Amino acid sequence: MADENVEQVEEAAAPVEAQADPLEVVTRERDEYLDTLQRLKAEFDNYRKRVARDQQELAARAHERLVGQLVPVLDDLERALEAATEHEEAKLEEGVRLVHRALADALVREGLSEIPTDGKFNPHTQEALLAQPSGEEEGTVIQVLQKGYTLGDRVLRPARVVISAGADG
Repeated sequence: MADENVEQVEEAAAPVEAQADPLEVVTRERDEYLDTLQRLKAEFDNYRKRVARDQQELAARAHERLVGQLVPVLDDLERALEAATEHEEAKLEEGVRLVHRALADALVREGLSEIPTDGKFNPHTQEALLAQPSGEEEGTVIQVLQKGYTLGDRVLRPARVVISAGADG
C-alpha cells in the first residue's frame, strides 16, 4: 500500500512536459474514429450489395416459378392453334377451354383471386362505369363489364361494373 502511495505522488510530481501532448491525444482519437467510420462504411456497402443481390435472386426465382407454370399453358395454346388450322372446331373450343383453365389455375396458385361483384358496390375494389335505373336497390351491382382481381391483399385491377341508380324514374 505504501508503494502505491509513492507511485501516485511521483505521477503527480512529474513535470507537465512528460505527460502526453493533448494535440497528440486528439489526433490519435481522430485517427481511431476515422478508421472505425471507414470500416463501418465498408461493412454497410457490403451489406447493401448483399441485400440487392439477394433481392435479384429472389425475383429471378419467382419469375422462374411463374414462367415454369405458364410453359404448359403455352403448349396447350399451340395445340389449340394446330386444331384451328385443321378446322376442327370442337377440338379448338376444347383446346381454348383447356388453356383458359390451365392459365387460371396457374394464376390462382400465384395468389390471384377474383373480386366478388354480387351485392353492394364497393369503391375499394370496384369501379362504377355507369349507373342505370333499375328495380334493384340504389348502389347494387347489376352488371359486370370486366372482372377485377386481387393479388394477395392488394387490388391488381378493380372490377368494372354497372350499378343501379334506384327505381325507374
